[in-house]
Amino acid sequence: MSMFTMRLAAPLSACLLALAAPQQAGAHATFEVQAAPQDSTQKMVLRIPHGCEGQATNIVRVTIPEGLIAVKPMPKSGWTLTTSKGDYARSYTLYGREVKAGVKEIVWSGGNLADDNYDEFVFQARVTDALPANETLFVPVVQECASGKVAWTEIPAKGQDPHALKMPAPGIRILPKAVAQAGGHGSHAAAPSYKVGGLVISAPWTRATPAGAKVAGGFMTITNTGSAPDRLIGGSAEIAGIFEVHEMAMDGGVMKMRALAKGLEIKPGETVTLKPGGFHVMFLDLKRRLNQGDTVKGELVFEKAGKVAVEYRIDAMGASGADHGGHKH
Repeated sequence: MSMFTMRLAAPLSACLLALAAPQQAGAHATFEVQAAPQDSTQKMVLRIPHGCEGQATNIVRVTIPEGLIAVKPMPKSGWTLTTSKGDYARSYTLYGREVKAGVKEIVWSGGNLADDNYDEFVFQARVTDALPANETLFVPVVQECASGKVAWTEIPAKGQDPHALKMPAPGIRILPKAVAQAGGHGSHAAAPSYKVGGLVISAPWTRATPAGAKVAGGFMTITNTGSAPDRLIGGSAEIAGIFEVHEMAMDGGVMKMRALAKGLEIKPGETVTLKPGGFHVMFLDLKRRLNQGDTVKGELVFEKAGKVAVEYRIDAMGASGADHGGHKH
């Protein structure tokens, strides 16, 4: 038995529960991460929670708004993937070259997502700095069924609350280049970002812990704006005796957690999200209770870029790092 297994054998089940992402889902189509900084490449995970009045969803259409470029959809088993391309309203600069056209619509078709099931549809996109900061970019989505459809295409007027709409388009809050927001409705309302080499670390956060807790997870997004890969290989936190880089994933139907001996790779142009239920850093042997609203000072160590000081915001117990709420229809 490894030293790590021995340390966590007793509280492992509680630890996994603490790190798992809360299974909350709104009744409408939403993005898993609902904020992104300008001039960043993002993995956009679209969540489809139900079908059309009891019918299964067979087609999912996503209209790409102006300002999202270099769109690359992810193929999905059991579905046929097609895209429509066209000219942008203006030209953009991407890694030193001019880009004038790209994907304007993504269509996943031929699938059968039952009304009482939930699934995710994924694409990558570049969030350009032409998009105004501190405003929401809406991405129209349409689900088509055997007879009928659900169109999440309503866009609020200026000053209107999108929650007041019956069929709101999924939205992404655009953040300034130097600011990243991982939560919604006040969570990480204006969390800072940190830069070391070509890496940008955005919105580090952790969760409040109950009295006597000895473990906690740390979360953030890391974007590699450089031309070479790098790895998060370690770090430290003022409230922990031990700091490790971890992955949590399903293995044979069982949620398992393991330390990443070689660290976590961040490829050029890639944004990696450390979040509950996935990659994260682990604070072991906590020295004190973590209280919501406080902050925790720490340090991250990268294989090539070196060390960078960061500060984690402490959110509520059970916080997800993304707005999983939503109005109900």
